[in-house]
Amino acid sequence: MELEGEICEIGGMSKSPKTAASDSINEIATVRIELQDTDPLIWREVEVPTSITLKVLHDVIQAVMGWFDHHLWEFTVGKQRYGLPTGKDWGTEPRKEAAKVRLRDILKPRKTMIDYLYDFGDSWEHRLTVTDVRTGDPDASYPRYVGGNRNAPPEDCGGTPGFYDMLDALADPSHPNHADATEWADEYNPVTIDELPIKYALLRIANRRNAAKVRLTKNTRSKPNN
Repeated sequence: MELEGEICEIGGMSKSPKTAASDSINEIATVRIELQDTDPLIWREVEVPTSITLKVLHDVIQAVMGWFDHHLWEFTVGKQRYGLPTGKDWGTEPRKEAAKVRLRDILKPRKTMIDYLYDFGDSWEHRLTVTDVRTGDPDASYPRYVGGNRNAPPEDCGGTPGFYDMLDALADPSHPNHADATEWADEYNPVTIDELPIKYALLRIANRRNAAKVRLTKNTRSKPNN
């Protein structure tokens, strides 16, 4: 993961590259992720560095929702879309490459709303609310899982309508599709979140970031002050 060390200007005053790099690495935000049109609401909350790219934010969402990254995806902020590099855009606004845009670049004062669409067929629509930008705990690993409610739907179950049809079939032994749904869903539990895989996946992302942080710190320390 790349981490920038450019000079930041605050109130007309420029910080040194070393200070700016440190601030950039340690700044975090709280992100609440809600899967739209679910009842009860399926949601997750995480703390993430604002220096991550939107591609890494996609990785975080995949991890906490239990998705497997098998499908296309995109973010939308206002009218601007962000996603994978592509030679063709499917809307009126061009799509920017998510790997080249950092979360901090799109943040607004106090609160930022982001739409995230996963799987253009099943159309899993998520609403992200980014708040509480602050300095993180230097001894903590980010991104960090905070909490959530209910298991996310299995992939390829037909979007929200298919998901609730599946739940109806699972809950009713007399349902004509009960046997097929039970076999297809395997041991899926709609209520319980398996947090251990989430924490392991986020730890892998955090380890990549920590390795980049160490490299950046070494680079800034090796440069003489002017």
